[in-house]
Amino acid sequence: MGVIAQSYDQSELDLFRALRRQPNQLARYQYLVRTMPHLSASDQVVAGQFRSFSLDELGLYNQAVLSFPLTSERPLDLVLPNQDEWKGADAVDVITKLATDRRIVMINEAHHNAQTRELTLALLPRLRALGFTYFAAEALGDDDPSLTRRGYPVKTSGTEYLQEPLYGEIVREAIRLGFILVPYDSSILDPQARDAAQAESLYQKVFAKDPGARLFVHAGYAHIDKASGRLNNVEPMAMKLAKLTGLDPLSIDQTQFLESGPDTSDDYHVLMQRFPTQSAEVLINSVTGKPWSALPKLYDLNVILPIALDVKTFGDEKWSGGGRTIENVSDAGRLRLVSGMLIAPNEMQRPKWLTLNGQRYPFPISTEQCRKQSPCLISAHYIDESADATSADVYAFTEPNANSKLYLYPGRYRLRARNADGKSMSEQVIQINRP
Repeated sequence: MGVIAQSYDQSELDLFRALRRQPNQLARYQYLVRTMPHLSASDQVVAGQFRSFSLDELGLYNQAVLSFPLTSERPLDLVLPNQDEWKGADAVDVITKLATDRRIVMINEAHHNAQTRELTLALLPRLRALGFTYFAAEALGDDDPSLTRRGYPVKTSGTEYLQEPLYGEIVREAIRLGFILVPYDSSILDPQARDAAQAESLYQKVFAKDPGARLFVHAGYAHIDKASGRLNNVEPMAMKLAKLTGLDPLSIDQTQFLESGPDTSDDYHVLMQRFPTQSAEVLINSVTGKPWSALPKLYDLNVILPIALDVKTFGDEKWSGGGRTIENVSDAGRLRLVSGMLIAPNEMQRPKWLTLNGQRYPFPISTEQCRKQSPCLISAHYIDESADATSADVYAFTEPNANSKLYLYPGRYRLRARNADGKSMSEQVIQINRP
């Protein structure tokens, strides 16, 4: 399980190893819930980060965002774009155009926010059509030589991040399109040495063997930066790789301006108010046509993702505190957080982006499939894939008498309900049809 670059003390490493021993993602989440109150303040911060990763892997996406309200340090002298000089444009189209004459394209993600994986999934076919042949993903490992032949990831394919459904779809799509998959991450904990090892691995596995290669990299956070800064004095992986290859990567940031909670006064929400969008967007200068970057020495452009949290996210939009009707997401978020929303996460609706621009359709699920027991994990698996494959979608019920939806492409699936020990509660085959 990767984390934001930092160093760890012994107690934090012990926590990491204990999580590794848990049998599945639901058990990891339950372990963290039980353990966190007994940890020191500093260890609780790290455990809270792990908890957000677990929520993400359980399909509790908005809960993951709210449980770990990640905010990036504001760049000095930042001036946000205004509507007089800038306009929003589709991120996939802009990046595809910019990548035409590039040999390396890098895009980052926030590990607890699977919405930052949707753009990579959309870019894969566009970059393949441009002649990119290598796809490197931070979550991939070296212990699954059959991955490409099999066509889908399993538990041994890499880190726990690969158990999140959208990451699984990224790997499936890359294989389907004929990309050569490149595992490149290092288990080194020291940030400086880790980024250096990542860059060296990419160089040796790709450019040393194929000097004319074109490479697409999906990485975490500031590893895509072309200069030091966001990782303090660490020389980021992209900076190191540029030195090794002599190539200037196209570096795309999705983490500087991210929705992190119900506060609508932050920079992210200011940008959304000025440039509202329903899909990933890039801001383009109306005169020069160049994309906006808040940190141009570090990366080439910022991607702004659409809002995922709205009033209905928090359950019944007429839910009230002290008899007061909730009218906006800021009020709803504050009241839900105060009332212990994360203790009862099944009250929250799943984000709209899970439709993947209308390609996936909702399938209703409830604790009835769990024989009314909780906690319970419901997962949908492609009918022709093995039981240990990354699911097509997943959702955890942490409380009884709840319901939700899975979002699935048209096709046949095996729907499974399991408890934290992995014991099967029910199983059925379902068919998803286009409406």
